[in-house]
Amino acid sequence: MWSDRLEPVAMRIKQAPKMGEKILVTGGAGYIGSHCVLELIEAGYHPVVVDNFSNAVQGEGTVAESIRRIEKLLNTTIEFHQLDLLDRPGLESLFKKHTFAAVMHFAGLKAVGESVEQPLRYYKVNLTAAMNLIEVMQANNVRNLVFSSSATVYGDPKHLPIDEQHPAGGCTNPYGKTKFFIEEIIKDQCKAEKDWNAVLLRYFNPIGAHSSGLIGEDPQGIPNNLLPYVAQVAVGRRQCLSVFGNDYDTVDGTGVRDYIHVVDLSKGHIAALKKLKENCGCKVYNLGTGKGYSVLQVVKGMEKASGKEIPYKIAPRRGGDVASCYADPKLAEEELGWKAEFDMERMCADLWRWQSMNPTGFSKSTSS
Repeated sequence: MWSDRLEPVAMRIKQAPKMGEKILVTGGAGYIGSHCVLELIEAGYHPVVVDNFSNAVQGEGTVAESIRRIEKLLNTTIEFHQLDLLDRPGLESLFKKHTFAAVMHFAGLKAVGESVEQPLRYYKVNLTAAMNLIEVMQANNVRNLVFSSSATVYGDPKHLPIDEQHPAGGCTNPYGKTKFFIEEIIKDQCKAEKDWNAVLLRYFNPIGAHSSGLIGEDPQGIPNNLLPYVAQVAVGRRQCLSVFGNDYDTVDGTGVRDYIHVVDLSKGHIAALKKLKENCGCKVYNLGTGKGYSVLQVVKGMEKASGKEIPYKIAPRRGGDVASCYADPKLAEEELGWKAEFDMERMCADLWRWQSMNPTGFSKSTSS
């Protein structure tokens, strides 16, 4: 039982501070959202979480399992609502009950491949959800927003490393386009209403898990991203990893990406909240490490962390994949005072702890 392992972990975590400003966290039960909820509480904020369980697992009652575990870990209670942002009346009702200092918007469909197959669904869900949220914020005088965007808005890199001045909008899939369109909506709203403040955070490739091993990435179905797939091979859920292309102009011929620890990423959101206090208008920041790792370097990192050999086979390149993509994160360091701390070894160690303690994720888990 994972609760048996909780005490030593809980003792290492400082007492959760008294709750301060209320922050609405949409999609707060998912991978990145749940880690941000934990960091918000530790930083003294009072998160109110909404999620529709499209990328999260329901635990006891109507509470998400990830949120339930954070409550136990920090010995606190978290207000949670099962709510879809397409439910405009439900959203309006929530804003009537609370006075939010700011909103962190994570909720949305997020699989690149699926977005190519189901573009109308992605445009409807992601854009309507964002419009509902922004309009309800406007109606209730909530003017501060942190938006979970993505480096996919840059499309194919024109230069490396990618800084915030790199052209955006040349997206190669509908998922990326929805992120770009929402960014544009937020920018236009901040131009029109001078009392609005927004920070748009363009993530590169979040991986890893909280050091407790109690929350982490739990893809529903076959993982779309490299690290969860590698971890599932290591734990025995998948037989073999397919490496798509080994003839790129990179250190070992495999694709190179900028991976960032999800806890570093979450701390970037806390820094963004503080930036909003400066009446900053609309700001855009990359959140990455600035260092690229190849697919085979990641495989070796996970082999070291798990002590297991990870079988892989070379497969043809996938359409749309690029050789290398990594961030220039200097602007976030200069203006937010934020910098990623954890290296690939730590990312793999924390991911393996989560995966080995929770071989089947949050559902039917040996740690549930």
